[in-house]
Amino acid sequence: MSTATDSASGRREPGELFGPRFELFADVLAVGLVTAVACLPLVTVPAALATACALLRRRQRYAEPCTAGHYVRALRARRWRADLAAGGLLLAFGALFAADAALAAAGLPGAVPFAVFLAAVGTVLAATGLRACARHDTAGGWRAAVRASAARTARDLPGSLLILLALGTAAVCAWTLPPLLFLVPGPLAVALTAIELR
Repeated sequence: MSTATDSASGRREPGELFGPRFELFADVLAVGLVTAVACLPLVTVPAALATACALLRRRQRYAEPCTAGHYVRALRARRWRADLAAGGLLLAFGALFAADAALAAAGLPGAVPFAVFLAAVGTVLAATGLRACARHDTAGGWRAAVRASAARTARDLPGSLLILLALGTAAVCAWTLPPLLFLVPGPLAVALTAIELR
């Protein structure tokens, strides 16, 4: 009983080198690294981020281990047909937005309002997509996750703002220190999971 109380309160046991907070920090770094590697094909980004969020959610709720090995096993067990379809859709949207942004920057008539509209749509889609990754489970499927996330994005505006801030912070960290690009997915997954569980 005292062990559970000590671990829940964050105190170290005699002979224990690191406390639970340091273990969480180490887990986040390990999960961030394997998530970044899993994201390299780009089409796997939704599956990789959803797996990281699922592991962190189970760690918080059930105190399950959240290591690189657990991540790889969970990633292998996913329904890859649906995951790759979601990744392909993400890449298609990304290419469409890049093309539209290039047209908006070309100085065509109406480019400024179109750029504002494009930024607003991209912001809403980014918040919805990240929420979907944070709440996605393989049983419900991506459609149910995106539908629920879209409703939650509209209802929970402070949470949506927090998600955008987390994404912006991750982007700035990766831009200022490029080697952090391989660690950023871990803290981003923690932020998404915490926002959805709050």
